[in-house]
This record gives sequence, C-alpha cells and structure tokens, in this order.
Amino acid sequence: MENGKKMYVTAEEAAEMLGVSTGYAYKIIRGLNEELKAKGYRTICGKVPTKYFEEKFYGLTAAM
Repeated sequence: MENGKKMYVTAEEAAEMLGVSTGYAYKIIRGLNEELKAKGYRTICGKVPTKYFEEKFYGLTAAM
C-alpha cells in the first residue's frame, strides 16, 4: 500500500467519491469486477482495487 492508501475501495466510499447512491456504486463495482474477472483476476464482492478504480475514473484519487 503506497502512501497509506487502502488496497480496496468499498461501495460506500465509491458512492461518496462519485456523488451517487450506494446502490449505483455497487452496480459500478460489479461492472469493474467483471472486467477484472475477464482479465483473469480474482475479485471481492462489493470492493474493487483502489488502483484500478482510479484508472477507470480519470482524475479521481481515492484518498480515504
């Protein structure tokens, strides 16, 4: 973990960062996890790796 960042972003944190509902954040995370599974990675329901989340949302940093 670099600079004290968390390894994963939860749906609640994603909802707050993106300004969307928690339900919609779960939908976003589900989609990101499907992309990761297609690339051969294992995923955790309701969480997405912080680095991948930041890559997908340009200009966003998860400093929580």
